[in-house]
Amino acid sequence: MHRPAPATAPRTRLARVLACAAVPVMLVAVGCSSDSGGDEKKKDSGSSSSAATPSGKQSSSPSVAPAKYAKLPDPCKALAEKTIDNLVPKAKSKSGTAGKSTDVASQGTCSWNGLDDKGVKGSQYRWLDVSFKRYGSDAAIGSGDQRAAKEYARLLAATKATDGAKNVKSTPVSGIGDEATAVSYDLHKTDEDFKYAVIVARTANAVVVLDYNGAGYQGADAPDAGDLMKDAQGAAKEAVASVVTANGAKQ
Repeated sequence: MHRPAPATAPRTRLARVLACAAVPVMLVAVGCSSDSGGDEKKKDSGSSSSAATPSGKQSSSPSVAPAKYAKLPDPCKALAEKTIDNLVPKAKSKSGTAGKSTDVASQGTCSWNGLDDKGVKGSQYRWLDVSFKRYGSDAAIGSGDQRAAKEYARLLAATKATDGAKNVKSTPVSGIGDEATAVSYDLHKTDEDFKYAVIVARTANAVVVLDYNGAGYQGADAPDAGDLMKDAQGAAKEAVASVVTANGAKQ
């Protein structure tokens, strides 16, 4: 004679199914699954959470140092009148000729030129040009100083590679900004031999280039290269100082 199977097991299982049907779906997925499946999901959930935020902090974007200089001087007022008189005798305009710029806060240039006629001794021609460039800090491309340093290197290389230049020489110069290089060369143009003295300098996030050149006309001797460079360095130091002054800082 067969004994009937206990009714408690089916009833218990049925009660569990009905209970699961009565609770929200999200709870069913966790509470009504088998014990082993629930444990695995708990383990997976814990491991993925810790991997996503191991320190519990969100990563922050990199920052760069702020630019030191926020503006540039007026290029045509960067050099004193006395300096213009000494370097460019008989200048056509002592106030200089400003170059065109769509953003005077970031770049600007000014130039002076003149012909000093000495009669039977010939004439001396001089050209003086000063240019400024300023760079701001940007987290995506670098600090103002870094960007200015790249431009300094680029302009220095371009100056050394001037088309037609001969006897090119370059020498580091101290006492002019954070870094400066003096470049000298000869260039034949307008049927005359010109002597060039160029100073490429950087002060923090600003780059300054001073170009001073000249030639002798009507039989006059070409200017002395040493004297030309000495004058160029003095003017370049003055131009760099004007950047500091324009931003309200002391020397």
